[in-house]
Amino acid sequence: MTGQRIGIFGGAFDPPHKAHVAMAEAAIDQFQLDELRIIPTGNAWHKPRDLSLGLHRAAMARLAFGHLPQVRVDEVELQRPGPSYTIDTLRALAGQRPDARFFLFVGEDQGKTLDRWREIEEIAQRAIICVAKRSMPEGPDAVASSHDIPTQVLKLPNLPHSATEVRVRVAHGHAIDALVPETVALYIYRHHLYQPAR
Repeated sequence: MTGQRIGIFGGAFDPPHKAHVAMAEAAIDQFQLDELRIIPTGNAWHKPRDLSLGLHRAAMARLAFGHLPQVRVDEVELQRPGPSYTIDTLRALAGQRPDARFFLFVGEDQGKTLDRWREIEEIAQRAIICVAKRSMPEGPDAVASSHDIPTQVLKLPNLPHSATEVRVRVAHGHAIDALVPETVALYIYRHHLYQPAR
């Protein structure tokens, strides 16, 4: 199929939570995506902690986003050796789908640091960068930042969940049902993820 609109939404997804799901739903709706690639991070060189095994994060992503027919969980970064960079993933996807139009979805915090991303100029040429915002800026198509990289806004509902909050709650034996999809909560409990070391 030619001319498809393909979204790219990467992250640790350790675990995926309801704000991630809301972001995926908003991306598909607002940008009329034919397909949304959910890409769990591989070797997260920028993370100060070790991530859960990729097989668990990919499995949880499939559970969390499984109700969205446009979503495909892509393990390209989990299978790639060495540090994982967005530009490498974008080049690989463009090679597979040369006629597609790509949309790269990032969180608001990431959107403020785009000027420090590896080969950001090429990323901006290959994809429309869409930055999630919970509160709208003055203009509908721009995100306030310290750089001049062109971006568009992905409007989100106010869901201040974080994966850190989920992990902390699990470690302390607190309920997470309000934070993650039910299928993800069951997976976490079944596989004893995020438990304190004994």
